[in-house]
Amino acid sequence: MRIQTGRGTIPLITLVGIWSISALNALPGLAVSPILGKLTEIFPHATELDIQMLSSLPSLLIIPFILLAGTLTQKVNFIRLLQIGLGIFALSGILYLLSNKMWQLIAISAMLGVGSGMIVPLSTGLITKYFTGAYRVKQFGLSSAITNITLVVVTVITGYLAEVNWHLPFVVYLLPLVSLVLSIYLQRSMISEGNTSLNSSSQTAKAGDDIIDAEVTASKYGIHIGRLTQVMAFYGLTTFLVLIVVFNLPFLMEAHHFTSGNSGIMISLFFLAIMAPGFLLNQIVGFFKERTLFYSLVSIAAGLALIWISPSEWLIVPGCILTGLGYGVIQPLVYDKTTQTAIPEKATLALAFVMMMNYLAILLCPFIIGFFQSLFHIHSQEFPFVFNLVVTLLALVWTYKRQSIFLFRISSK
Repeated sequence: MRIQTGRGTIPLITLVGIWSISALNALPGLAVSPILGKLTEIFPHATELDIQMLSSLPSLLIIPFILLAGTLTQKVNFIRLLQIGLGIFALSGILYLLSNKMWQLIAISAMLGVGSGMIVPLSTGLITKYFTGAYRVKQFGLSSAITNITLVVVTVITGYLAEVNWHLPFVVYLLPLVSLVLSIYLQRSMISEGNTSLNSSSQTAKAGDDIIDAEVTASKYGIHIGRLTQVMAFYGLTTFLVLIVVFNLPFLMEAHHFTSGNSGIMISLFFLAIMAPGFLLNQIVGFFKERTLFYSLVSIAAGLALIWISPSEWLIVPGCILTGLGYGVIQPLVYDKTTQTAIPEKATLALAFVMMMNYLAILLCPFIIGFFQSLFHIHSQEFPFVFNLVVTLLALVWTYKRQSIFLFRISSK
């Protein structure tokens, strides 16, 4: 079976290989989360800093290695770089299973961040290499859906495995071995397509490729810095806005004396809602056109408002779903928009800068909320949702007034 790309066809096994890499983007940190509460029992001499490093070090190291991988794609064999990243990722999984000391877990977490960071921009870079036009938008949507469904499924699995043995959740970090095998088919596919060097710089225009904007072609670095900055800022902001559901919803539910165990279900629904638009992305864009991102922000605002004012935990459900649906449309559209900010051989580097904003938002979100709580001397559990709702409404006003800028223009497919 062969899959249409907009410039030809590729074997289904090649697409499965690309999807498998998208699934890995959800893994960093998932195996550690279910055992965080047990770490002080497992390692009685571990400090609070040790535990914080174990959970945050992967995200911290992912950021520079995303940028490094994006830069190296211009000079290094693309598939070889992918295989190195997958190898480091899988090796960290093996070492996690063998480790019995806190310092070992921390060191391996750093290795996990390196491997994960190297493959993050390559997952979207491969979609850019193979697909164009509406086919590319569809694949970005599916890639986002796969990442989020993997997150939900693996979260449940690691939770059960942690009950058996604290080492077992780390088994999920062996999944890169599957992608390593599939990378062989990716390499064969690239060779059969005539791209024997497998370097990003070797891309040439083909029938069906998108027309490159003259402003992008004329830009000094092959990347339109102004447009890329727009996309990065918007993606970082929207990621920050919705992360509050993951970080603060359990505390809000506890403050309202709701069933604390249900917060996990609510967060799972949030991630499932992010997944859903990926299967209908072209139809959604076709219906809303230039207003797509605006209405996505409306959905996020409505969701945050429902979570904030809800007198019942079951009314939080539509709030989580609406917030997730809005972000589920924004994420893949941002990736597609990023490809329009650069010439083809610089597209993966541009994607690296944009995807970095996701992990930057994860790291900064608690500090930003904490800063404004201290500034306004408000420490209620509702404050993060009110604050993000206000920011979302301000973003809505800005978005409505700036519909003509590059970020919101929908190109014809």
